Amino acid sequence: MKTLFSALCLSLIIALSPFATAPAWAVEPDEILDDPALEARARDLSKGLRCLVCRNESIDESNADLARDLRILLRERLTAGDTDDEAMDFIVNRFGEFVLLRPTTGGANWLLWAAGPAMLLIGLIVGGGFVRGRARATTKSEDALSTEEQARLKAILEE
Repeated sequence: MKTLFSALCLSLIIALSPFATAPAWAVEPDEILDDPALEARARDLSKGLRCLVCRNESIDESNADLARDLRILLRERLTAGDTDDEAMDFIVNRFGEFVLLRPTTGGANWLLWAAGPAMLLIGLIVGGGFVRGRARATTKSEDALSTEEQARLKAILEE
């Protein structure tokens, strides 16, 4: 009983360990702006920008050198007086829309946004047609053996 309890406790600890660690932000102390409001804006914006090295991490979470450069560039733009939209537009114009963690739905991107639901709908239609076709199909009944086949079968069985 004691080993079972120990095993359950160990399993619980292992299962919950990923939730116990807080995300480690990569923003270094020398990057942080003196103005808390400006720093808060920079942090909010940097959470929406993709690290071009790590791919699915924001530049706020990434330790890559390019992410650091993007964080510094963003803070420079905000310090220069850019609005949030102007700073984001500057970075998107410079690095492309791939830098956004949530790309826009305008332009040609609507095709990418619609592709998933469209493929699901097509799959449901094809699957439904297949299931309905199988339900309507009649099973072939076994035809009785002809007299020649019965005689041949009798001869084989008697051997």
